[in-house]
Amino acid sequence: MGSHILVTGGAGFIGSHLCQRLLERGDEVLCLDSFTDDYDPALKHANIEPCLSSNGFELIKGDIRDRLLLQQIARTRSIDGVIHLAAKAGVRPSIRQPALYVDVNLNGTANLLEMAREHSIDHFVFASSSSVYGERTETPFKESDPVDHPVSPYAATKKAGELLCHTFHHLHGLNVSCLRFFTVYGPRQRPEMAIHLFTRLIEQGLPVPMYGDGSSERDFTYIDDITAGVLAALDRCEGYEIFNLGNHDSIRLDRLIESIAACCGQPYTIEPHPFQSGDVSKTCACIEKSRAKLGFEPAVSIEQGLKQFHDWFSSQDQKSNG
Repeated sequence: MGSHILVTGGAGFIGSHLCQRLLERGDEVLCLDSFTDDYDPALKHANIEPCLSSNGFELIKGDIRDRLLLQQIARTRSIDGVIHLAAKAGVRPSIRQPALYVDVNLNGTANLLEMAREHSIDHFVFASSSSVYGERTETPFKESDPVDHPVSPYAATKKAGELLCHTFHHLHGLNVSCLRFFTVYGPRQRPEMAIHLFTRLIEQGLPVPMYGDGSSERDFTYIDDITAGVLAALDRCEGYEIFNLGNHDSIRLDRLIESIAACCGQPYTIEPHPFQSGDVSKTCACIEKSRAKLGFEPAVSIEQGLKQFHDWFSSQDQKSNG
């Protein structure tokens, strides 16, 4: 018999993949999502559609800031673990709306931790971010590195979320795994994220915006590798732990654009922009701890992942034209 897992933000990019994986392995899934209009809510409904026919799946539309709703959910259902993905995402929008990011990402997380405490839910997985490392030149980033200098409100809320999780572990014995995701991509990726955006622009013959000189580097991690890491963290959730989930392989921005264009089989042009405040110049995950404690082993290279993303993108394009 599987476990009963609450997935917040379950209709989003990462959440919908996780819901499917949980159902496939026999868990029962309660998906909570607010279907905000950060991007088209119809895409989120499409993300979650494959799960709707499963008997073990329940979808609730609601906001993690709604304490009464969370209490009602926990009172009326059996929940063994929480995978908390719901958040206001993105570095640049957080600079424009810092108070909203604090409200959703911090107050929402506090509400969920309090729900877990009151109802003795002792497995809690918190989706953090590689952005907590701030502007660092020394790579790879290790979980033991100091992370006291975030450079965007988004990063600050993720670091603060980790601290809240630690407090609930210390005071109430809650088992928590904080997972620092390194630039996740793959099918269903949000439309404004780099790989999705660049693919769409190149396919449409439009110029690709490049911030800075193209030398910035990111550790892109394929969605299947991330979901495997999240499930391992849920199953082995004990004490308070922080884990990097990354590919341990960074790629330059200019090379990424070139590789996407190769997948598209199209020429491309660059639209240069100045380097953006809040962005960092490099990310690269040290995954020794995740490998040792979670058995985490990323299996999809950036070349394979870009091809799989392009195949999915092309299939969506055919659907909309068909």
